[in-house]
Amino acid sequence: MLKRLFDIVFSIIILIVLFPLFLIISLWIIIDDGFPVFYLQERIGKDFKPFKLIKFRTMYKDADKKGLLTVSSKDNRITPSGYYLRKFKLDELPQFINVLKGEMSIVGPRPEVKKYVELYNDEQKKVLSVKPGITDEASLKYIDENDVLARSENPEWTYINEVMPEKLKINLKYIKNQNLLYDLKIIFWTAKKMFFRD
Repeated sequence: MLKRLFDIVFSIIILIVLFPLFLIISLWIIIDDGFPVFYLQERIGKDFKPFKLIKFRTMYKDADKKGLLTVSSKDNRITPSGYYLRKFKLDELPQFINVLKGEMSIVGPRPEVKKYVELYNDEQKKVLSVKPGITDEASLKYIDENDVLARSENPEWTYINEVMPEKLKINLKYIKNQNLLYDLKIIFWTAKKMFFRD
């Protein structure tokens, strides 16, 4: 109950404070590649329920039909504005709307697409016992995941067999130890990582 209250209050504050930034980003995307401004992608949420994840669009129209994984910040499907939005994780900001709708939490395991969720074993499926989040400890560890995958001869194999299992392991640990203080620390680390990389 406290987590949900925090999610609502924090999201409202963020959306109000950053509304001018939303307008600037929207205009940038429109000038760069036209409409739409937002990109909706089906993800799997708590209790295996699908929902539409909201992001600022960072790829050219219909680019997702050429593959789900983005394997490099230099992926030719990414628009010029999208490069910077991704670099500073600004494309994730509209997900505060998902939080207000009750589909997500601010902190929690990042939601995955159905294709990869279907590969989870019984233990890994426990990550779907909580609401997915905008940020989590696994995302911070793999903040440069796309560039890591770009160095692989088979990026999807590397993601499925190396990256995804490790991220799920971190998320299962989070679920066992989650509390508001832990969430606040992750939010702080996320804000720091957005602009300062180790």
